[in-house]
Amino acid sequence: MAHNGTAQELAGKVAWVTGAGSGIGEAAALALAGAGARVVLTGRREEPLRAVADRIAAAGGQAEIETGDVTDAARIKAIVAKIAERFGRLDVLVSNAGSNVRERRWDALAPEGAQAVIEANLSSAFYASLAVLPLMREQGDGVLIHTASWAGRYVSPVSGPAYTAAKHAVVAMSHSINMEECVNGIRSTVLCPAEVATPILDKRPVPVSDEDRARMLQPDDMAALILFVATRPRHVCLNEVVISPTWNRGYVPDARLGSRLGA
Repeated sequence: MAHNGTAQELAGKVAWVTGAGSGIGEAAALALAGAGARVVLTGRREEPLRAVADRIAAAGGQAEIETGDVTDAARIKAIVAKIAERFGRLDVLVSNAGSNVRERRWDALAPEGAQAVIEANLSSAFYASLAVLPLMREQGDGVLIHTASWAGRYVSPVSGPAYTAAKHAVVAMSHSINMEECVNGIRSTVLCPAEVATPILDKRPVPVSDEDRARMLQPDDMAALILFVATRPRHVCLNEVVISPTWNRGYVPDARLGSRLGA
């Protein structure tokens, strides 16, 4: 169970991870549980969540499952109500759910595809934030960690306009939380990773090679960052983190061109 923190740093704390069945969410759940947090896992399908919960239990951690569609505001609110009833607190939200579609260019994107992408990436984060903030205000403490994207900071055709717009909005949403909730002891961090080797790559219109995936950020890299954010002292707010692999595919063509031109 890889994590970048002292064992039991989060003992007595409760963390809720959405999109917890694979990729960044799975790695984050394992890291938070490894640091002593009781973790609540949410995703649409129970089977992958159960596999993550079993891994956490096998390592001596505690995890519970609350399945649900993160684009359903009522279900999200009900999950948080269950967390409050079960534990009486919620210390860390990792809002990580997201998806994209293959048909992502303007000349191929359909309204239904755009709606699905915006709901999965923006609405889900909004609903989760709205649901957890009252409980965190009551505590006078809490950390929200949102997985946005490099596409939330930089516009390029790779991610498509719907995903790019949604992730830019998540960045703005997170900063707006800090503007209002800093007086309540609440911190919101938005993470803007470049390419991460997760299953979402399988939806790319252009297939990604195993060699390129190996050079990308890995889920455990993001999990270590999430754990770092979650374990900062209460007076510290990491507003935004932009992170990329050293071999940044968005930079490589210009770097090679510069080398050839002697720049």
